[in-house]
Amino acid sequence: MTIELNAPTLPESVPDGTIASWHRKAGETVRRDEALVDIETDKVVIEVPSPADGVLKEIYKHTGDTVLSNEPIGRIEPLAPGEAIEPPAAAEVPEQPRPLPAEESREAAAAGPAARRMMEENELDPEDIQGSGKGGRITRQDVLDRLKTGESDPPPAPAPSSAAPVPQSMENRKEERVPMSRLRARVAQRLLEASNSTAMLTTFNEVDMRPVMEIRKRHQERFQETHDGVRLGYMSFFVRASIEALKRFPAVNASIDGGDIVYHGYQDIGVAVSSPRGLVVPVLRDADNMGFARIEKEILAFGEKARAGKLAIEELAGGTFTISNGGIFGSLLSTPILNPPQTAILGMHKIQERPMAVEGEIRILPMMYLALSYDHRLIDGKEAVQFLVTIKELLEDPTRLVLEI
Repeated sequence: MTIELNAPTLPESVPDGTIASWHRKAGETVRRDEALVDIETDKVVIEVPSPADGVLKEIYKHTGDTVLSNEPIGRIEPLAPGEAIEPPAAAEVPEQPRPLPAEESREAAAAGPAARRMMEENELDPEDIQGSGKGGRITRQDVLDRLKTGESDPPPAPAPSSAAPVPQSMENRKEERVPMSRLRARVAQRLLEASNSTAMLTTFNEVDMRPVMEIRKRHQERFQETHDGVRLGYMSFFVRASIEALKRFPAVNASIDGGDIVYHGYQDIGVAVSSPRGLVVPVLRDADNMGFARIEKEILAFGEKARAGKLAIEELAGGTFTISNGGIFGSLLSTPILNPPQTAILGMHKIQERPMAVEGEIRILPMMYLALSYDHRLIDGKEAVQFLVTIKELLEDPTRLVLEI
């Protein structure tokens, strides 16, 4: 009796997946709950574990193949009752006699069979070739490199002409072609959709970050002690400020569904996170019910999951508003692109000291440019500007976040 290994149940928003890699080959033993295969979707990579101890008898779907929800991808023959998987025995390596000192020097300068054959065919002296292998051993690549340089018996070169152009060598111009990941392809598709299907505009402002920086400096140590080592970052201030601004301007928290406008009575804030596979946007559900510490904990957990490729599809679905922080990479100013069906996205940037006029005096202040991209089909310019000004005012007087004024 064999057990079918099926692809996992995919949500409705993910129609199919692609086999990224198998961790075992057909005929190899597997253990229960051992990750056998990675399936890449438009949003996350899903690990499929083995349902039982046994042998992977057959693989139906190979790397690069497309799979549907619950589709069979392999077959496992379980172990008989009482049978256990034995660890593979270590291969015995016959002990080699230690060479004499003279033999050691000859062995160091030796070459592999393929390298020796090429040297004989091209009448090359091994002493003229520098070996790159272990102990100076000459490899096939060393011989090829020697043939390319042509230093074994170079013909007399004609005197160079000052008028003749020197031909440029086309060697060592390496290229690598790799298939685009499903996540990268999906991100590209959504960015094009946002550019082509929305009337996207961007408005800018700048915020004095002194008040937020002073609060972090004054309370950082106590905050970490109270909340199990979680640091008080900038993102929690921006999330709380965005929530208050979204309450005052519901259209920025809305979405367009065909000919309808959907006003959301909650704030699910997407936070753009960089991962090895590309940009992902996990969502803080009901962020209005989160305090600063919980926001920081959730964002920290999202970052760790993104780097490990462990984000679940449910953590990436939905969202009513997105915040992107290009400042962590040094961006001073940018235009963020909408994340449909959302109608607005806030872009944070690098904090940089600049001379500012304050009450008739020039002062050096830590300033940050803010950018709000919005869909002009739903949000008027006045609303967008007022929304961004509200965030600026809340950040420059953070006590208003606590008092909700």
